[in-house]
Amino acid sequence: MDLLSTLVDKGLRRELPTREEALAVLATSDDELLDVVAAAGKVRRQWFGRRVKLNYLVNLKSGLCPEDCSYCSQRLGSTAGILKYTWLKADEAAKAASAGVAGGAKRVCLVASGRGPTDRDVDRVSKTIEAIKDAHEDVEVCACLGLLSEGQAERLRSAGADAYNHNLNTSEATYGDITTTHTYEDRVDTVQRAQAAGLSACSGLIAGMGESDADLVDVVFSLRELDPDSVPVNFLIPMEGTPLAGDWHLTPQRCLRILAMVRFVCPDVEVRLAGGREVHLRTLQPLALHLANSVFLGDYLTSEGQAGRSDLDMIADAGFEVEGADTTTLPGHRVPSQEGCGAHEGGCAPCGEPSRATADEPAREAPTARTDLVAVRRRGAGTDLAPNA
Repeated sequence: MDLLSTLVDKGLRRELPTREEALAVLATSDDELLDVVAAAGKVRRQWFGRRVKLNYLVNLKSGLCPEDCSYCSQRLGSTAGILKYTWLKADEAAKAASAGVAGGAKRVCLVASGRGPTDRDVDRVSKTIEAIKDAHEDVEVCACLGLLSEGQAERLRSAGADAYNHNLNTSEATYGDITTTHTYEDRVDTVQRAQAAGLSACSGLIAGMGESDADLVDVVFSLRELDPDSVPVNFLIPMEGTPLAGDWHLTPQRCLRILAMVRFVCPDVEVRLAGGREVHLRTLQPLALHLANSVFLGDYLTSEGQAGRSDLDMIADAGFEVEGADTTTLPGHRVPSQEGCGAHEGGCAPCGEPSRATADEPAREAPTARTDLVAVRRRGAGTDLAPNA
């Protein structure tokens, strides 16, 4: 297809596709699906090789949220049968994080329900970050606490946070149909606050909420303009007790097209396969690894994910490898503090290749995931702690 050749060429040059080209990816037929995946896979391998970054969620505070996000089981008025609890202590959260790190997770994502943190909440999360860093010096810590106020991003960074997540979720035009207690502009403002504080920005979307192809393209183009380092792609899990409980709009094929479109529009960012992948991609999850270079290991906030060992087996069976802690995820041009990615002499184009040996230091092999140590918790599986805690 001329379309796919054009998109590959643009992706390799980090050139933005046109809206028409992005829409055309979503409109391709099932007969063309493998061609679409193969084309987007070329772009993914250019910037990230065959590496898969593992991420792990720790749910610091569940439920009890005053916001009315229609997709969320923790929303105001939700009758979903989820666990509800207040803040985990720092040592409890650090213990939970260790389970993910043992399974190969390179990033731990600390998530708390609510509109946004108070200053006291930031102090609490800062202690948790410090506890995790004390136990695992090299692990990346990403906070996801809602809308940030002035100075809070800076305080999180001072505590050792590496990144901040706040998703746009859907297009600006349809945002008011999904949430009314805060605005699309509020979300953009929080991402920009994180970036201004020197945190790596993580912002993505939720597909499957009844949006049109144009809405999907709008939000992904907005993300490209906002320029986060990582873009999680979530697929709606219609939870009982929420307004979107009956919204089942996705097929495995549509999910793959959405991921391919995101990769073409955001060729050199960490595209993360996030919530709902097990529900909607099902047996086609391995194909999604040709599009996304990052996945969540284990459970999500209020729903179970695939068993950690199954994730690691899937990655290996598909011919990919878990990204080691000593490898920089992003391409060198997205890491301004380093010359290249830090793994190649004299800088680099895409990073992620094995380090070259020097006269003074031999090349080191990237650590492999310890499948015998995977202790990813299953929701309610004989523990007093909350999901993924």
